[in-house]
Formats: sequence, structure tokens, C-alpha cells
Amino acid sequence: MSAEAGPATAGARNGAVRHVRLPADRRTPAAARAVVRSVLTEAHLDELANEALLLTTELTTNAVEHARTELDIDVVADDVGLTVTVSDFAAGSGDELTVGTRNDATEINEVSERGRGLLLVDHFASRWGTTYLPTGKGVWFRLDRPGADPRGGTGPEGSATPIAADDRSAPSASAMSELMQTAPDMYADDPLPDFATGLLSRLAEMVGAAGGAIRLDRGDGQGRQVLARFGRQPRDDSELLRVPLTVHRPYGGELELDAAPSAYAQPLAVLTAERLSLHLENDRLRRADVRRQAWLTFLAEASELLAQSLDVELTMALIPQLVVPRLGQWCAVHTTDEWGRLRLAAATHADESVLPQLHKVLAETGPDSIQARLREASRSAAQIPLGGPMEGFAVPLIARGQRLGVLAVGRHQRHRHDPDEVAVLEDVARRAALAIENARIHAERRRVAQTLQQSLLPPVLPLVDGIGFAAEYVPTGDDAEVGGDFYDVVPLPDGRWLVVIGDVSGKGVQAAAVTGLVRDVIRVLVGDGKPLPEALARLNETLVERGGGRYCTLALAAVGPGDGNQLDVALHLAGHDRPVLLAGKGGAGFVGTGGTALGLLDTITSPTAQIALAPGDALIFYTDGVTERRHGRELFGTDRLRDTAAPLAGYSADVVAARLRAAAINFSVEPPRDDIAILVLRNDAV
Repeated sequence: MSAEAGPATAGARNGAVRHVRLPADRRTPAAARAVVRSVLTEAHLDELANEALLLTTELTTNAVEHARTELDIDVVADDVGLTVTVSDFAAGSGDELTVGTRNDATEINEVSERGRGLLLVDHFASRWGTTYLPTGKGVWFRLDRPGADPRGGTGPEGSATPIAADDRSAPSASAMSELMQTAPDMYADDPLPDFATGLLSRLAEMVGAAGGAIRLDRGDGQGRQVLARFGRQPRDDSELLRVPLTVHRPYGGELELDAAPSAYAQPLAVLTAERLSLHLENDRLRRADVRRQAWLTFLAEASELLAQSLDVELTMALIPQLVVPRLGQWCAVHTTDEWGRLRLAAATHADESVLPQLHKVLAETGPDSIQARLREASRSAAQIPLGGPMEGFAVPLIARGQRLGVLAVGRHQRHRHDPDEVAVLEDVARRAALAIENARIHAERRRVAQTLQQSLLPPVLPLVDGIGFAAEYVPTGDDAEVGGDFYDVVPLPDGRWLVVIGDVSGKGVQAAAVTGLVRDVIRVLVGDGKPLPEALARLNETLVERGGGRYCTLALAAVGPGDGNQLDVALHLAGHDRPVLLAGKGGAGFVGTGGTALGLLDTITSPTAQIALAPGDALIFYTDGVTERRHGRELFGTDRLRDTAAPLAGYSADVVAARLRAAAINFSVEPPRDDIAILVLRNDAV
């Protein structure tokens, strides 16, 4: 019922009137208090401020929580006092009027059962009542000045009720205000203990309690801990007043009060518990947010560490180290072999002395063993709890639909995994499975690449009297990629030997296919006795017809006995770098005439250079992986290669090749970006 519609409006001719409509919002009590405070100031009723603001807060809070509709706030002030009505628009039970009598001993127990909000109204208000209408419900209270004639003002229904004598056990308005205004210290590291102690002390003093305690369980495995204590130790009997804290899991707790039974003890204890619960809930959310941020950081770091390793064994050894001790007391990784059997890949324990026992338990077989539960988790692809002696649970390792094994994690001795930790462990298992699968894929690619690369190179170089052959090959830093560099030594029908070194553009399977084609075509053509210029021309036609944008550079050298102890070399260069001639008596220089790379043009040129190798002389062939080895912006280059080879005069072909390889590799700390191939031909005649 609106306060403007009743007789109370007539009594406000020398006072103030306010009517506002507010939404059902958590900020509504504060807005309603501001309206009441303005009326109190205008009507010079500041002495009623504590009681009026307290009761306004209680009524608006109850209305927002239970009615969940818009609220009408009506405030009427006169010379005698103040009337406040809070009306909602929730459906009621019809027209009726309930008028409460302040501190009426015959009804106080009934009022207390209706909620601590109405109990406070009943205690502090001069008169109060509830009006039910078809449009909703209105609850009003009347506050009169101390010593004023209450007949000067009436409630919205137009009737006045007498003021009963004060209950000595009832709280004072100032005590209630202090209780409501108590707040945690926002600058303290952990403000809750002091805040809870302050609330409990004020509550105990208000109801005359001999002692009390607030116990809180944060769900961290420590159980219920005393957050605050007042007076003597609470008695452990059924008469002890206990109020549960209204907090969400994993938090839980209660307020215990050793107080004599009274009408106000229970409602005020509930009020205190609710006020504390609000801040405990904020603490829970804050801690949960901090934990989630920590878990996100942990998962990001775990992903980064797992991604850095493409070695299967190293990846599986790293997983338990990530889990222990952050997420468990022990951890074991089992992988599934090709027959579906589980094999222990890695395990660790927070206490290294227990590790042998852990390995023993994990190796046990039988229907009730951990092995049996791990197999069940692997088959069902679901989380399975593990019983003693190593309690925990098993999470299947699944990546891209493939069951790779099981991740087993043991609980901490005093802590069971909460839902957040379980979710993090499942996420770790997914990331670990993906890392294992990626490492396996990389290992398979590396094995295929190495097999294919080896098939493109001669297993051994031939042993020929008077001629020394030596080669060094370093694949690119990505050992799972097949390079385009190759070399070969092929016997010719006329008794000579053909030295071949080449570089196909690009990398990967396509480059390897072209490399194999070039190598096989050369072997077939020279085996049929084709001259080298013709063999190069036929090879060029084959690459042009094949297309695909791949080209090849080649250096061919047919070597055979010459006059005396010399070796005669017929050198053909098809777009390849000129080899270095290392004289046996000292000095090094480039020889040969450049030609056209194969696979780019329909016709090519490849001039023949005739070279005579005296005893001790050597020809050094190489690919651009050597000369284009980079240190910052500086290249190894052909000049550095020549200058590095010059001091090696007189050494065997093996030593020359090994020294040049070491010089090229040591030029930079980075892994090679391109294949490095070095082939040395030396006249070993004495």
C-alpha cells in the first residue's frame, strides 16, 4: 500500500515525502538508503538514521531476493517520526493486513521464525505491518522520535500500535550498525581471519555468548580449520548453536555459538554467517581465479616443453616430471605396443626412495592389480580410479583417435584431487598424447627420410689402386627432410671411373624423386657407353619433359690413368660450382668452365675441361650447402673454402674431406639449413 495514499500523508504537511521506483538489483538497497537519508536530512530526523537505514536495508534486500520484481519505495516524514514502505509486485494471496507489535513477547518467537529481517524490524520499529494487495505486497515500518507522542503519526493502514517494553536481550541499533558496517581490511594479505574474529566478537557480545568459533574447510585437504575464535572453547553438545556457512564447494564450514537460548541469537547468528559467507565466497572466487590463471600458465608451459621435444623417449620421460609434484604424488606413463599390450615407458615419485616400490607395484599382475585397471582404462578410453596401495586414477592417452597408452597419477597423501585438478590432468593427458603422437610421426618421417637418403647415396666408395675417393655428407638440420644433394662414383665401360656430385633444387619427397631419377639415368646412360656430353643432353631432355619446376646442377669427372703416374680428368660442369684443385706441393685454385644447369632450357652447354692430376694432387667437389653456410650475414663462400683447403696439401682424401666438413660445420652454431656434400678425388700414386 502506498504511503502517499493513507492518513500518514496528512501528518507530513510539515515534513517530507518521497516516492521512487527501483529495479530488482543488488544496488537497490544502497539507492533506497540514499532516498531515506535525504528525507531524514530534510525533516531534521538525523537521530533516527541508524535504525531507519538498517531497516530499509533489510526490507529492500528481502524484497529483491524473494520478490524479484521492481520495488516502490515510499518515505513519509513528519514532526513525530518517519514511515517507510517497500512494495513489490509479486502476486499475493488477496487483501489482508498484518500489523506487528514491537517486541510483543507473545509473538516474538513467531516473528523470529519468519526471518531475521522481520525480527530486526519488529525490534527497532515503533510499529510495522504488511499489506497484501492483488498487485503485490507492501511492508512498512514506523520510527518515532525518542520521547515523542506516537499518536502524532500512524502507519499506512491508519492504525497505531502501542510500544512494548524493551527486551534487555535485544541488540541496540548502534551494535547492529557496527555489525553491518564491519568489513575486511582490503590491504591485508589475508583479511578473513581478522574480519571473522571481529564479526564473531560483536555477535557474541550482542547475544551474551560465552564462546564461539568459526570453522572453515577450503577443500585443500586440510579439513576444517578454525578461522576465528571467541571466549571459551564451545561446548560439544546438542545445545550448541550451529549455523552453516552458505558457500559453494569446495568451501564449507559453520559458525558455532555457546549462547543461552533467546529470540535473537539464531537470527543474528544467521545474519553474521551470511555476512561472513559473502566475503568467503569472494575469497573462494578470487582463489579459484588465481588457481585457474596458474593452471593456464602451467598448461602453456607444459605445452611449450612438450612441443620442444620430437624424440619419443624424451617426450615420455618428460611427462611425469611435469605432473609430479604439481598434480600428484607419483606418475607413470604406459604406452601400447603393436599387440595392444601396455609397456611402462616412464615413472617418477615425489619421494625417490619409494620409486622402486612404485615400479614393483606397477609390474604386478592379477585381476586386482594396477595393471588390470590400467588395461581397463586403455580399453574403455575412460578415467578409471586406482585403489591401494598406490591410490590415484588412470587417464587414457588418446590422440587423433588413436589409443596410445595410459597416464596414471597418484594422489597426494593429504589431498584428493578437486574437479579443477582433474580437468587439468585430463588436459595434460590430451597434450601429452598429442606430443607422443607427434614425436612418433616425426620419428617415422625421420626413419623414412634416412632410408630414402641412404638409398640415394652409395653405401661405400670403391677402392681403386692409385686413386683415393672420400666423401662427407651432412643432411639439413631437419633430419626428417630428404635433401637434394647427392654424389656417386660409377665405373665406366672403358675402365675409367666417373665421379658425380649434384644438387637438385628444393627438398622433400619430390626433390628425392628427381635425385633418384638423375642418379639412375646417369648410371644407365654411361653404362651404355654414351659420351658424357650426350649423357648430359639426354638427362636435360628428361628433366624438361618431366616438368615440375625442378632443376639440377651437376659436376661430372671421368678419371683414368694418364702419362706416368698422372691421372687424366675430363671435367664437365652443368651449372655446378667449379671444384678446387689442391696441388700436392701446395697451393689451391678453381678449375673448370661453367655450363648450363639441367632442366631449365631445351639445349645446354657443358664444355669439357682436361685436367692432369700429379701424384698428391686432389680435386675437391662440393655443393652449395658448404659455400652458403651462414654466420649472421656472412657466408662461408668459395674463397674461404679454397683458403681452408690450401693447408691440407699432402693429406689423404679422407682427411681433406673430414677437415673441410668440420670447417664448414664450425663456421656457424646453427644447424645446417641446406645439405652439405663434399667429394674428394686424389691421385694416390707414389
